[in-house]
Order: sequence, then structure tokens, then C-alpha cells
Amino acid sequence: MNQGAQGSAEARAAGSRAAERVRGEAVPARPGAAETARVRGEHTHSEPSMPRPRVVVQRSSVRGQILDALRRALVAGELAPGEVYSAPVLGERFGVSATPVREAMQQLALEGAVEVVPNRGFRVVERGARELAELAEVRALIEVPVLLRLARTVPPERWAGLRPLAESTVRAASSGCRATYAESDRAFHAAVLSLSGNQQLVHVAGELHRRAQWPLVGPQPARGRVDLIADAAEHTALLDALIARDMEAVRTLLGDHFASAP
Repeated sequence: MNQGAQGSAEARAAGSRAAERVRGEAVPARPGAAETARVRGEHTHSEPSMPRPRVVVQRSSVRGQILDALRRALVAGELAPGEVYSAPVLGERFGVSATPVREAMQQLALEGAVEVVPNRGFRVVERGARELAELAEVRALIEVPVLLRLARTVPPERWAGLRPLAESTVRAASSGCRATYAESDRAFHAAVLSLSGNQQLVHVAGELHRRAQWPLVGPQPARGRVDLIADAAEHTALLDALIARDMEAVRTLLGDHFASAP
């Protein structure tokens, strides 16, 4: 075919495609850069990938469950301070792949509970009694003034509504399980602070409370069942004082509670 004929053929083809576009018909086109990137599995800014909701929900659920399990193991002392744990080994323990474990441990690293050890896994942070005392002091500086203000403004019936949560801490303490008690203890304190209507306060205080519950190293003995029961009893006594609007008793109980808080 000579050049003139070839040019004529290309012109006819271009005209045919233009006509098809006018009629609304799909015209196959040569793949561009974006299409080539999709074939190769690459991400392009022009077409962001959209994950399937079912897969995302399932993965997020597993990661959340593993995170909760790791937090419980941490508080219970099953993950020892100073020890290094790998995601694959922990995955076998929980019956899941290493991926959700690694993601959960990375969240714990952001919270300061563990630190990343390259090519090995995650080391549980070693904490001493001084750090625990500092956390208790910070918690008291945040929570006590708020509770004293609430003691003067919240009606007795609102405090009485928290009785089931206080009783839950007593039952958890009686079980002797530190992880179970830690969860119920945080739930009670969060419910009390939520009466302030300040959700940022509840979040910040809750994170400090969680950190205060991590295990210690050194000669400090772990708090036993008797200590947990005594701590839980302070919750019910505090509610009694709040309902009675006994401000002197409230101040005394708050001072004692944060001085011995886990």
C-alpha cells in the first residue's frame, strides 16, 4: 500500500470512530499510562483504589480483637517487660496470621507499651515505680479537680446511675484477674468523667489510666486480689459520698484512691 492509500485508510478509520462516539458506542482505545499502571498493580493518583467493604471490616475486626487480647495479656503480665515477641509467634498463639498481630503491636508501640526491635519483633517496655507514681500524679491533677466540680453540680440520681459500674469493679476484683479488673476500672472512671461532657478529657484521662495499668519491673510486687478488692471498694464509697454530697469525704477518698491507683 502506498502512502496515499494508507493515509486515506487512516482517515476513514478516524472518521468511523468519531461517528461511533457520536452514536454513544464504546470505542476501544489503546491503553494509556493509567491503564498500564493498573495492569501492573500500581497505584495512580487519578484513580484511587477502593477496598472492598467486607474485607476491610473483617480485617479491622480481627486487628481490633488481637489488640484487645494483647492489651489484656500485657496487663496480666503474660507479656513480660523486657522480652521480645515476634508477630509470627504471637500469631500462632492467637490462631491468626502475623499481619493483624503486627498491626496491633504497632498500635501498642504508638501508645508506648512496646518498642520495635528491627528484624526481631517488639520488646515490652520496662517501667519502674517512679513512672507509675508520675502517671498517678498526672491523673490526679486532671481528674480530681473535675470530680470535685462535678460533685457540686451533678444531681444524686446521676451518681446513683453509676452504681452498676462500681459493683462491676468489685466483682472483677474478686475474680483476681488484673486484666478483667483493669477494664472495669477504666469503664467506671470514664463514666464518671463523661458527666463533664468533655470527650477530649475522657480520652486523655483514659489513655493515662491505661498506661498506669501496665506491669512494672524491679522489686515492686504485683498487686494481688486483696489490693484490687480494696481499690474497687473505694469506687462504691466514693459514689456514696457523692450521692450524700459529703464534700469532705469526697476529697479524702479521691486523695486515697489516686495515691493507690494501679
